[in-house]
Amino acid sequence: MNSLLLNLNIKFQILMDREDGQDLVEYALAVALIAFAAVAGTRALAAGIGIAFSNLSSMLSSSIA
Repeated sequence: MNSLLLNLNIKFQILMDREDGQDLVEYALAVALIAFAAVAGTRALAAGIGIAFSNLSSMLSSSIA
């Protein structure tokens, strides 16, 4: 039983030392960060565009009336 646990522990340590999938995780985190920044930027841009159109609309309505 002890040798089985020892072998299992050794195999687990070997798996923990491998870095094969690390690049994929780093790329996924970078893409997620870029996507989050794009969504946040889009919301801020949409709010700014909404304010600009509202100002333009009030300026046009005051100049027509």
